[in-house]
Amino acid sequence: MQSSTPQLIDRLRHEIDRMPAQLQAAAKYIIDHPADFALDPIRTTADKIGVSTNAVIRLARYMGYERFEDFRSPFRHDLTTDREDRLNQSWLSRMAESGEFGAAQAGFARNELNVVSRSLRLLDPAKVQRAVTLMTSARRCFVTATRASYALAYYFHYAGRMAHPGLHLIPRHMGSAIDDLLEADHGDCLFAMTVHPYSADTIQAMRFARNRGLRLILLADSDVIAPGIDADVTLTVSTRSRHLFSSFSGAMAAIEALLGHLFEQSGDAAAERVHRYQQAREDAGAYWQPARLPRLRTK
Repeated sequence: MQSSTPQLIDRLRHEIDRMPAQLQAAAKYIIDHPADFALDPIRTTADKIGVSTNAVIRLARYMGYERFEDFRSPFRHDLTTDREDRLNQSWLSRMAESGEFGAAQAGFARNELNVVSRSLRLLDPAKVQRAVTLMTSARRCFVTATRASYALAYYFHYAGRMAHPGLHLIPRHMGSAIDDLLEADHGDCLFAMTVHPYSADTIQAMRFARNRGLRLILLADSDVIAPGIDADVTLTVSTRSRHLFSSFSGAMAAIEALLGHLFEQSGDAAAERVHRYQQAREDAGAYWQPARLPRLRTK
């Protein structure tokens, strides 16, 4: 039976004094920073500790694992929400009973849970499969949105281009999306995102793309957003909120599902692109690094 993260950390605490110096440093780091250990590449972990990657691998073997990934797996699993659906929502009741502010927060939380659940329920696998096929079979797939929805398009492109290099975020500069569609044709597709009140720029871009023969994918809060908009695939999401702007949590959940399919379809090629990207960013010093931990001396 695989050990849980608390069991592994408890064992590290009990055995750290019997370990060689480098393994002691690695063990202390994992005890103090289990979440970072779960997420970081092994080289980043080793650099943060101030040891070689071989020392981290040796610690995994010391703990009885043949592979480093097997040792790290329980820590990664603890960062997921695989068990949330089996938990009741008594925490919402407790929150609602904690006072006026807590009651308001519980209401917001219930709304967001409903928005995400409804959006994922509306996400028909056949439509998603069609959308993914259109994206991956096109020469280029342009991704566009404006105003608040731009955040959705930006994130989808930022992550999705690792799975599918054919994704292009438009507008690229301060112009109109149409500027970037002038050379597009039937070999390309457009993935547009908009929610009420619908962006005139996005609607114009969709009409322009359709006139040029592009396949059209739409993520919106309705099947019908404007006359003359007839998408090949429409992914409908819920945007209901308890404040004065649309909730994007459901749209983001739908986008994450799309990204999951793209990465799954791209397989090892996507993993290699992510690795190269992370490596380039680390080499360029793009990510903040904490000061190295002091080495532990042996007794």
